[in-house]
Amino acid sequence: MLDPGTILLAISDTNEWSDVIFELEERGGYRVLIAQSLRKATDLTDDVHIDLIICEESLDNGDGACLLCDYRLAHPDIIRVMVKSGLDQGQCHGNPERAAIYQYIRKPLDPEQIGLLAKRSLEARELARRHRLLSRELKFTDDSPLFGAQQPLRNGVQCQNFEKLVYASESMSALCSLAKRIATTDLPILIQGETGTGKELFARALHFKSTRNQSSLLFQNCGGMPDELLQSELFGHKRGAFTGASGDRLGLFRAADGGTVFLDEISDVSPSFQVSLLRFLQDGEIKPLGSDQTQHSDVRILTATNIPLERLVREGKFRQDLYFRLKGFEINIPPLRERLDDIPVLAEFFTRKYCEKMGRHILGIANDVLERFEHYPFPGNVRELENEIRRMVALTEEGSYITSRHLSPEILAIEPTNRLRKSQQLRLDGDTLKEKVQSLEKELVRDALSRHRWNQSETARELGLSRVGLANKIKRYDIHQPG
Repeated sequence: MLDPGTILLAISDTNEWSDVIFELEERGGYRVLIAQSLRKATDLTDDVHIDLIICEESLDNGDGACLLCDYRLAHPDIIRVMVKSGLDQGQCHGNPERAAIYQYIRKPLDPEQIGLLAKRSLEARELARRHRLLSRELKFTDDSPLFGAQQPLRNGVQCQNFEKLVYASESMSALCSLAKRIATTDLPILIQGETGTGKELFARALHFKSTRNQSSLLFQNCGGMPDELLQSELFGHKRGAFTGASGDRLGLFRAADGGTVFLDEISDVSPSFQVSLLRFLQDGEIKPLGSDQTQHSDVRILTATNIPLERLVREGKFRQDLYFRLKGFEINIPPLRERLDDIPVLAEFFTRKYCEKMGRHILGIANDVLERFEHYPFPGNVRELENEIRRMVALTEEGSYITSRHLSPEILAIEPTNRLRKSQQLRLDGDTLKEKVQSLEKELVRDALSRHRWNQSETARELGLSRVGLANKIKRYDIHQPG
């Protein structure tokens, strides 16, 4: 079943809107988020994929209209609806025009009218999106330098999103489908993956798909922090508990009561802190530094690491009982080099993003750029791709395409090859079937080594071999690294 969408209500009085919320949630099937201040509305929009915002003009002393004006530039894809008091009959022209709102409504509220407005506005947006896709398909022929053979519009792969996480590959689609199911539980979730794969975005998405999405989501990076400081940040402290503790500190676990706490780089915490965290996970008890009293907090714990915890457990560097507590569910995000279908859609997404931020008009990404991206291993994963696109957008001339001359030197050095054409043009030596198969295997191993710049671990993983097995094939076929 398709998700009908997410609606943000920027309102001052939830009681006044209770019938509308019921209409949208129960009858319309929408996910409804509430923001009772401009700051909360802005934070939610930065974290969550919002389809429609309904905002009171009088919110925060009349600044609700300014919020919609800001959204026109910062989030143009969000449908904007303004709510005006029934008393200001003569003031309904200027602000709606500046904010380019879809519609404005007046109080008193009519739940059925708002439900119909939500349905029709989202239908209109979807029709406009399909029109843009079809128009682009008609405009760019197969000979166009814009977009490659793996561009989603060419092979039927649809760009999808899990809140702010953008993807198109089958592996990420399966992972996000699983995540949407487990998000509604209260079990801890361990997110593992290389640096830059999007673990924090995944944590944000899990929180906002959970039943705790109306409560706080707080973050703590545990990497390189001394125990005393980490204890203070998470469990809080009393005044005078240590040198420099000039006042009481609540701590993230108590501050996020009813919500979610995300602990990044959990693999770096010390054995003594592991004991404290295990105790909290078992019974929810918090004892601030310098206090004799125990308190309780109900938070969901999400953790992330770029070093597999199972390996650290085997090496005796991480407690096994804590590992099993943290992995109520375990999510392993694959690196970007293993999900090539994501590269074109991410590249296009980041191009649009930074064109909007920098006020640039760029026509698109040339095919040879995407080909080089698909052959480059991206050790920094999605974060590296984003930084590359941001740099290229800044360098590209107004009204032109991003081309290979805008690439950084290490990616420009990659020699792109079309995999389908290459497989058809392979020169298979030998007369017998066995000899031809061996010749093909040699070429495939050589090609994989070249694409991974002779990183044998990554090459072995792609080919489904052990490092010893790969080394044997390199020796057997006398494959040498180019000088």
